[in-house]
Amino acid sequence: MRKSYKFRLYPTKEQEIVLVQTLDVCRYIYNEFLADRRNAYDRCNQGLTTFDQITQVKYLEFNTEVFSQIKQDVLRRLGKSFDAFFRRCKTGETPGYPRFKGKDRYNSFTYHQSGFKIEGTKLKLSKIGNIKIKQHREVEGKIKTCSIKREVDQWYAVFSVDMGASPEKIDPATSMGIDVGLNSCVTLSNGEQYDSPAYYRKSERSLAVQQKRLSKKKNGSVNRLKQKTKVVKVHRKIRNQRLDFNHKLSRILVNRFDRIVFEDLSIKDMVKNHHLAKSIHDVAWGQLIQMAKSKVEEAGKYVELVNPYNTSQKCSSCGNIVKKGLSVRVHKCPECGLELDRDINAAINILNLSTVGTMGRACGVTDVGLGYEAGSHLF
Repeated sequence: MRKSYKFRLYPTKEQEIVLVQTLDVCRYIYNEFLADRRNAYDRCNQGLTTFDQITQVKYLEFNTEVFSQIKQDVLRRLGKSFDAFFRRCKTGETPGYPRFKGKDRYNSFTYHQSGFKIEGTKLKLSKIGNIKIKQHREVEGKIKTCSIKREVDQWYAVFSVDMGASPEKIDPATSMGIDVGLNSCVTLSNGEQYDSPAYYRKSERSLAVQQKRLSKKKNGSVNRLKQKTKVVKVHRKIRNQRLDFNHKLSRILVNRFDRIVFEDLSIKDMVKNHHLAKSIHDVAWGQLIQMAKSKVEEAGKYVELVNPYNTSQKCSSCGNIVKKGLSVRVHKCPECGLELDRDINAAINILNLSTVGTMGRACGVTDVGLGYEAGSHLF
């Protein structure tokens, strides 16, 4: 089981220059070896493997002050990009060929196994120095990697930790079906609802003001660069607010219930509706579900994803199908007379579709956490 810890770094001006230079070297290596792969296909109709390129990187004649494992990790990242490209080609998705990285498009580098160490209030990085770190909690488990990430004008250290074997699954005593929506972020099958904070909607006006000012700045000017930073900071604030809300909500759900049942929604297809796309992204259902998955792995509990077909139309009492549009917010069954909020009705249907703990390890059940790294949304 893997877990990630993220801590704020406070480098000096001299250290920040070295960090930026390291990112530039990594970006240069990424672009150079991406060009090599492209040329190998074009000229020889032959691909280069990640191993082939790692053996070549030590012969590069520039900036030997960058730790060797950082350079190797850049090529592993490039290899993963090509693996994802070929996988999408096979599945019929839009391939998305790996692209060259511009100056602002490469913002992290990684130490594997060695080259870093936490010493008190400092993070010791090979070839860079001792950087002040705000370690707000203890790191549990064995640290496997350390990634240094730049977010506009802030720097972070992200540690990937091996927590050992996952705890044994408990026998679920409490279960809850959850219907996600736009009016209420989540509706529980017991009738509780948590409203969506809609952070993006609330910040749209201030974001529009900053973007309008950016549009009036001259391309390439210092003022445009400063204004661009202000726009990114607004987006960062929205993202952090959403992360905080989903972390807290997922923690509440995992602490209260042993088995949590969500709909297995195809969010990619849902956001194709341009009338709802902004609101769906703002609520971030996928992020909430992933956070719940990572937390139940540590607790030995369950998250199950069930087929969402007709969960809003079906009567949770008698099973009759009652057709209704999105604007109809109350479920009224003409057969049994049941009348309640449509989201609560859907949540009850979702819970009724659950099989975890009732029929063993049934087909279609999400065994939470297998191959999932908690906190990977940070990247």
